[in-house]
Amino acid sequence: MDDHRPPQSPRLDHCPEGLPRAAYLDPGWYAREMETIFAREWVMVGRLSSFAPGTMRRALVGTAPVIVARGADGAVSAWHNSCPHRGSELCRGEEEPLGKLIRCPYHAWSFAAADGRLVSTAHAVPTADFDRAAHGLRPVSHRVWNGFLFLNLAADPGGIDADGGLQALDNWPMEELVTGHRWEVDLACNWKAFWENYSECLHCPGIHPELCDMVPIYGKGIMGASEAVGWTPDQPAERSLKPGAESWTLDGAPCGPVFPGLTEAEREAGYTFVTLWPSAYVVAHVDHVRSVRLVPEGPEKTRLVAEWHFPKETLAQPGFDAAQVAAFAKIVMEQDGAASEMNHRGIRSPAFTAARLMPEEYYIHRFHRWVLDRMEGKA
Repeated sequence: MDDHRPPQSPRLDHCPEGLPRAAYLDPGWYAREMETIFAREWVMVGRLSSFAPGTMRRALVGTAPVIVARGADGAVSAWHNSCPHRGSELCRGEEEPLGKLIRCPYHAWSFAAADGRLVSTAHAVPTADFDRAAHGLRPVSHRVWNGFLFLNLAADPGGIDADGGLQALDNWPMEELVTGHRWEVDLACNWKAFWENYSECLHCPGIHPELCDMVPIYGKGIMGASEAVGWTPDQPAERSLKPGAESWTLDGAPCGPVFPGLTEAEREAGYTFVTLWPSAYVVAHVDHVRSVRLVPEGPEKTRLVAEWHFPKETLAQPGFDAAQVAAFAKIVMEQDGAASEMNHRGIRSPAFTAARLMPEEYYIHRFHRWVLDRMEGKA
């Protein structure tokens, strides 16, 4: 049926096998993911603005506890949350005050917050063989993209990479946006199960009635027109949202002023997705932006953190309710979470060995190859 599939179509020309059952359940497989993917890739840990100057906060990168330190001048540094002396955690609370020093609460060793160098061993008196320069804090690389803070445990990390390109959000005033609403939930599924659900719309007609009403093409089980059997490049592009809708809100109306820098195509699209494997995706609408982070907490547990970001002017509107704006996307994500948990429960069955992907699940296939390449150490 796909013999005449045009090269511009993303549809697969075969039905490949997915990852094995162990990829979702086996602690050893999960440990390898943490040691490779999450120890080498950039992991989003939130908006930079949520890390207040004069504080240090804990963050988790894979299984590694990390400190994000922000000086009173706003400068950012990141360190492994482990003292070089005996390994004690340095930051015990979720957030603690920060001066010029980070002091270990166990034996009072002190380190410069800005550069991590060892300043004092407190009551300990080292002998001549002790190399002070070798016992500073262990650094963690950090970068900021569009107001989001990313951490990377690798000694020599490359640049942040996004599927579709980092430039996709250039016309949105990302760094100026303010977080107006936050929602967290624990999901009883492997982190990849949620990404796989994100990566296809075959489930949309049966799982997302509200979303399929808002985005009619999703009701056909595809994410875009080019996925349809028989599609040709000369077919005119159609508007993504239903007639009269401009944004992902309960009534489809913008919650505030439309971003002035958007192109006509970006306004017509109604949403722009940026995928940042393995930890996050960002969805930009004409009036607000949503970010979603996935934090693996074990082979069968994942924390989802969603935030909605708005212009200051929108938040300042009389009677503005950010939770009401978030309600539509929450409905969709709750359905996605339940579907991911349902799928994960079925994967536990010994009858399941591996998925057999359909041509419409090309993005899952791409994700699986990305996971395996990263676990094997390929660039």
